[in-house]
Amino acid sequence: MFKAIMKRRSIRRYKQMPVALSVLKKLVDAARLAPSAGNFQPIEYILLNKKSVVNQIFEHLRWAVYLKGKGTPSKDQRPVAIIVILINKKRAKFPFYTQVDMGAAIENILLAATEKGLGSCWFGSIDRPKIARDLSVPKSHSVEYVVALGYPDEKSVVFPMKKTHKYHKDEKNVIHVPKRTLKSILHLNKY
Repeated sequence: MFKAIMKRRSIRRYKQMPVALSVLKKLVDAARLAPSAGNFQPIEYILLNKKSVVNQIFEHLRWAVYLKGKGTPSKDQRPVAIIVILINKKRAKFPFYTQVDMGAAIENILLAATEKGLGSCWFGSIDRPKIARDLSVPKSHSVEYVVALGYPDEKSVVFPMKKTHKYHKDEKNVIHVPKRTLKSILHLNKY
C-alpha cells in the first residue's frame, strides 16, 4: 500500500486503451468500503466508460490551472473513463463529515487505480450543473467531484517544496510537483 501512496500522482494525459469494466468496478468498490461518519454512506457514483459520454463530461472539467494552457489533454490523450461522485442528500446528515467521507472514498479510488497501473486525476473545479444535466442526476442528489482515469501517458515526479506550491512541466513534459517535506510538517509530542 505504501508503494501506491508514494507512486500516486495526478495524471492528466492518458493512452487511448480501454480499461476493463471489472477493473473500474473494483475502483468504485474500493470507494464504497471507505469510512463513513455515522455509517450513513451518502456517497454514490456514476461510472462513465462510453467514449461519447466521457468526452461530453470532459468539456465540464477545468484542467491544471498552473500549467497555463498546457494542462488540458489533447483529444488523443483524454481520459478513457470517469467516475462522478454524487451525494444522496437524503442520506447526508452531516455536511462537514460528508466532505470528509468523500475525501476518504476518492483517495481509495486513486490508490486502487495506481495499484492497477492506472493514472487518475481528482477534480473539484467542475461545472456541476452541466454535469448533473448531462447525466440526468435527480434533484435528490448533488454532483460533487470527478475522477478521470486511464493508462498514464505522462510522468509526474515529486520534489521538496522550496519557494512555491505550483507544479510545472519541464522541457520533456514531465510534471514536477513540489511537496512539503516530512520535517516541515511533523511535530512530535508538541508543536
